[in-house]
Amino acid sequence: MSFWSERILPHLIEKAGRSHAILEARRRWIPRAHGEVLEIGVGSGLNLGLYDPARVRSVTAIDPSAPLLARAAARARESTVPVALVGGSAEAMPFADASFDSAVMTYTLCSIAEPQRALAELRRVLRPGGELIFIEHGLARDDSTRRWQRRLTPMWKRVSGGCHLDRDTGALLREAGFRSDDLTAEPGDGARWLSFTYQGSARPDPTAR
Repeated sequence: MSFWSERILPHLIEKAGRSHAILEARRRWIPRAHGEVLEIGVGSGLNLGLYDPARVRSVTAIDPSAPLLARAAARARESTVPVALVGGSAEAMPFADASFDSAVMTYTLCSIAEPQRALAELRRVLRPGGELIFIEHGLARDDSTRRWQRRLTPMWKRVSGGCHLDRDTGALLREAGFRSDDLTAEPGDGARWLSFTYQGSARPDPTAR
């Protein structure tokens, strides 16, 4: 592991994830999680203090980054709900089928190497009727910003832990067999190429193959 990815990148990810707009989105969506919760890409644990103990029995939080999980450990100890931190990949999660009532992904899908494989795994581990709650940045709606996102992504992902600027979260969810009735996709605060935000909830579509 390079000095950049072990020491510098976790600090930058933590700082970016604490912006006012991002924290407001977390506070709006994370309390909707319920039951046995899976958090994919827990990072440094910025969501762990936002789960509602009246709705959540436990949180199982997975991330491939040991430095970020080390940062999350202190927040897990302070959480008002039981938290288990697991090192691992979203594309091959070490959980049994139908293990979770709901799942959370915040600013995670952009950096997963195989997003469709990860979403297939998510469908596998969610119980029937289970809900995914998500906040993601990705592909903008206007052509000018899209062109810049596609130009910048090859360089950006090399310095940002694999983050892609040009992923269409809504399309990825539909292709993976999820249905969302409340997805919004709109520019956020900051540079348009980085801050176009998708947020909402989705459930596996029983009619999808």
